[in-house]
Amino acid sequence: MTVEHEETRLRADARRNRDQILAAAKELFADQGPDVPMEEIARHAGVGVGTLYRRFPDRASLLREIARDTFSSVLLDARAAVDEEPTAWDALVRFLRITQKVKLSVQLAMLSPLARAVFAEDPKTEEFRREALGMLDLIVEQAQAEGSLRPDVGAGDVTIMFSLLLRELPSKSTEVASFATERCIALMLDGLHARPGSPLPGRAVTSADIFQGA
Repeated sequence: MTVEHEETRLRADARRNRDQILAAAKELFADQGPDVPMEEIARHAGVGVGTLYRRFPDRASLLREIARDTFSSVLLDARAAVDEEPTAWDALVRFLRITQKVKLSVQLAMLSPLARAVFAEDPKTEEFRREALGMLDLIVEQAQAEGSLRPDVGAGDVTIMFSLLLRELPSKSTEVASFATERCIALMLDGLHARPGSPLPGRAVTSADIFQGA
């Protein structure tokens, strides 16, 4: 095996270990909360504790990577929605379903002071967040221009509405929680669709309003 092939194999192994650790951490954090022992995460990922700590020397670095991995994935999916869907409304529906990917990060931030601090202080996570809201701004404007989205709402309204879905549902049944979420999404989308309806108080909430309150 050449040096180049050996380096390629090592990079592939490192990437696989990273992905396994992140997948295990996400699963365990979702099931057991943010204080799962790092050793348990390593065991669940099928890697040695030393391997985990070489990649993520502390819990903060692991939480940071989870946030970055999640938001970068959301951004890729959002861009694909804009490029691939036939209408802006279809892109909006797809984007809003994509937001379920960030549910774990939101719940971690609510439950863990450490996670909340890590997410708030990481410039890369903030950059991803701003880009995602920028994509939503574009989709909202295009949907309103095509006449499919009611004209008296802004991207901030949509963000606030769907952020409610990122919280843990009260049902203890996974099955009920799943279809309840789908029902809520359908009801919210129905309320966003352009048609005669109840007038909204105040003015449209924008993405800028969201950041001013952060």
